[in-house]
Amino acid sequence: MSGYLLSILIWLPLFAAVVVLFTPRQSVGVIRWFSVLVMLVELGISLLLLTGDYTSAQFQFAERAVLVEKLGITYSLGVDGISLWLVLLTTLLTPLATYSSWTAIHTKVKEYAFSFLLLETGMLGAFIALDVLLFYVFWELMLIPMALIIGIWGGPNRVYAAIKFFLFTMVGSLFMLVAIIYLAVQYQAQTNLYTFELAKLTELVLPVNIQIWLFAAFALAFAVKVPMFPLHTWLPDAHVEAPTGGSVILAAVLLKLGCYGFLRFAMPLFPSASHRFIPTLVVLAIVGIIYGAYCAWVQKDFKKLVAYSSVSHLGFVMLGLFSVTPQGLSGSILQMVNHGISTGALFVLVGVIYERRHTRDLNEFGGLAKVMPNYALIFVVVALSSAGLPGTNGFVGEFMILSGAFLSEFFGERAPLYTLFAATGVVLAAVYLLHAVLKVFFGPADNEKNQHLPDLTARELTVLAPLVLFVFWIGLYPNTFLKSMEPSIKAFTDNYSAKLKAGDDAPTQRAVVKAAVNIFPQTVSETGMNQESEEKKADRDRNQARSDGEVEIFAQVAGGLR
Repeated sequence: MSGYLLSILIWLPLFAAVVVLFTPRQSVGVIRWFSVLVMLVELGISLLLLTGDYTSAQFQFAERAVLVEKLGITYSLGVDGISLWLVLLTTLLTPLATYSSWTAIHTKVKEYAFSFLLLETGMLGAFIALDVLLFYVFWELMLIPMALIIGIWGGPNRVYAAIKFFLFTMVGSLFMLVAIIYLAVQYQAQTNLYTFELAKLTELVLPVNIQIWLFAAFALAFAVKVPMFPLHTWLPDAHVEAPTGGSVILAAVLLKLGCYGFLRFAMPLFPSASHRFIPTLVVLAIVGIIYGAYCAWVQKDFKKLVAYSSVSHLGFVMLGLFSVTPQGLSGSILQMVNHGISTGALFVLVGVIYERRHTRDLNEFGGLAKVMPNYALIFVVVALSSAGLPGTNGFVGEFMILSGAFLSEFFGERAPLYTLFAATGVVLAAVYLLHAVLKVFFGPADNEKNQHLPDLTARELTVLAPLVLFVFWIGLYPNTFLKSMEPSIKAFTDNYSAKLKAGDDAPTQRAVVKAAVNIFPQTVSETGMNQESEEKKADRDRNQARSDGEVEIFAQVAGGLR
């Protein structure tokens, strides 16, 4: 099973989705329980990933098979310290989001369960794929079920929100597809072989002017998904119209794929171009932090407030990524997990109150702490974690990001200024979250409609309890999560810095790739792979001899640098 663990994780939800399609739609209870049980099995299987050896940067549980040999299309999978916790976040929140929707979704339950199972396949595949084209397939696959979830089970303007979400994401992704094809063609021009494997494409040495265009294509797709300012306008509409389960997954998982895409693909493939874009992207990230926080502050719609808070919090994630420091990168990955937990819990809590009152207007509430004490307690805890209170998960991630930004050599003399402006987002987060808490939970309960609201049910407590647990677990003992990231992050920063130092010299850059820490697996499962032809073996031997010479060149250059 360990040899095919990642394949099981990816394809089990899809198999379950097909089973759901052949289940009578009248069997609502069976469909609900079956879908949630499959997702819980997924969670149990994903916990086996923790048995991997994350003391090195090597990808764990790697799988590889050639799908189309002439075009170099492969089925390459792997998990490392960067993707591990994002995969586990996905398998944790998908069953919780589905279970939280049971009382809210009454129509087309069969199609709803099918959409969530298909969505889980797409999300896990995108986090695990090590072939760029395979990643793109999973990336696009996610659009369909999420657009359906928003457009069928959403609010009054659901069709508009679904189309806007689909078009924004699709347009950006098409540019990325063109860039992916260009990379494969360039690799073929240099080696006479096509490939879409990330490990091989990172060996390509391209002129900076070409890198800039390719990085821009990847960055557009990922920036839309994050979403970075000013490409964020689809997010509030999608969140407000989506059902509770859809909002939880959209905020907790889908947005992280944009951040992950920058770290896994855009920056390693185009180091020189990404380095030139860092000042612009950092400014946009900081503007997003402040702008998103201010927009959240002035919202009257509870759900829109949480949606704009995501724009602000993910600005911190992008700031940490572009600092390219171990502290900033670790903080960014941890903050992706933190945001998924805290914001996912906030969307569940907003859904709870909406089911009882059928309104999200903050002005409609007041004094709920007396009426719903358990609800109030959990909401305050989650809100404070989102604001970054010491002892909670949010504080650890934001502190590491700000520390990394302050120490980043890539920010130069502007590092203290960037850090100062970004830190204002922490203050504004406390302002808009405490403003909402005071308005909803304290003061007189003047509205008679609020005076007899039921407190949290056992089902709702079951959904929220594990999220509250992780709020304090990460906040008090973050090393549980940080330790496994360190080798992969060190390999990333070492390779990135070495490529920048090598500059535009092609032999030296290739030598850097070969001599640097090899994070990609050398021996993998190759089910269905065809035997190499004698001609390809000869080409490989010639390339190996050439690479050995380049390694010697790099050794001399590295000795001079030291």
